[in-house]
Amino acid sequence: MGQTWLKLAVLYLVIGISIGLFMSYTLQLNWAAGHAHVNVVGWLTTLGIGAVLSIYPHLAQNGLGKATFWLYHIGVPMFLFSTFYVQINPGIAHVLTFIGGPMFLLAIILFGINIFTNLNENTTDFKH
Repeated sequence: MGQTWLKLAVLYLVIGISIGLFMSYTLQLNWAAGHAHVNVVGWLTTLGIGAVLSIYPHLAQNGLGKATFWLYHIGVPMFLFSTFYVQINPGIAHVLTFIGGPMFLLAIILFGINIFTNLNENTTDFKH
């Protein structure tokens, strides 16, 4: 499962760089908040979770890991889309923010609970 997170992180990186180039070429800098969110939430956060789950795959295989995956990968795209769509239709964008944002937050909370409850010094998932 960690590898899936890492692959999705690379997609967010490509999207984030593409948006940055678009902004640079067109001088439409009003997309900066969305661009930053795609890079930080999409690329870095997804990459970090993917790295942890690649080292400790048992964290992805339990119920908390599966719930984290689905909440995150449904909520984050809605939230990220809303950071751009707010420039076009703030009303609909806020609805997406109020749905996707809490899903993203809950996924991160579940990820934290999973780490604190299922990761200990005796964990031996890492293979040399």
